[in-house]
Amino acid sequence: MRKHLTVISLLIMSGYAFAMVAGWRIAEGYQIRFDGKYAHGSFGKMEGDIRFDPLNPDDSRFEVSVDVASIETGIELKNKHAKSDKWFDAEKYPRIHFVSKSVSRADTGFVVRGELELKGIKKEIAIPFAFTSTGDRHLFFGRFKVNRGDFGIGKVSGKESDSTVVEVTVPVLSLE
Repeated sequence: MRKHLTVISLLIMSGYAFAMVAGWRIAEGYQIRFDGKYAHGSFGKMEGDIRFDPLNPDDSRFEVSVDVASIETGIELKNKHAKSDKWFDAEKYPRIHFVSKSVSRADTGFVVRGELELKGIKKEIAIPFAFTSTGDRHLFFGRFKVNRGDFGIGKVSGKESDSTVVEVTVPVLSLE
C-alpha cells in the first residue's frame, strides 16, 4: 500500500510540476527583424504556442510560425522578389516554422534548440534568448544567425554574407 501511495504521490507531484509551466500568448508589439548583406527588414505576422517557466526550462516548449507573405524590406520590388521562388517561395511555402526540442539555461539567459523549417527544408538550430518579467510585462528577446544557403535562398557564395542575423522581440501575456 505504501509503495502505491509513493507512486501516486510522485505522479501527482510530476503532474503539478508540469502544470506549473506557464502558458503565454503572443501580445501586440512583437518584432521579427532580419539583417544581411543583401536584404534587411522584418516580418509582420507571427503566431505560436509558448509554454515556458524560467525556473524549470526543461519542461518548456515553443512552436512558432511566421507568415512569409508578411515580409517588409522597405522596397516593394524587393518584397515581391523575396516572396518569389528565388527567395522564400511564399506561394508554395507560406510559413516559416520553428518547433523546440529542448530549452536550457545559458550564461546570459536561455537557449532553445529545435527544428527550423524554411522553404520546405528542416534544420536544427540553437537560439539564445533572454526572458524578462516585470510586473505584468513579460518579454522574450533572441538574436541568432541563419545561413540562407542552408535553406536554398538566393545565390550562395560560401562566405559570411550568406548568413542573416535575425532578432526577435516578443512581448507575451500569461494564460494563467
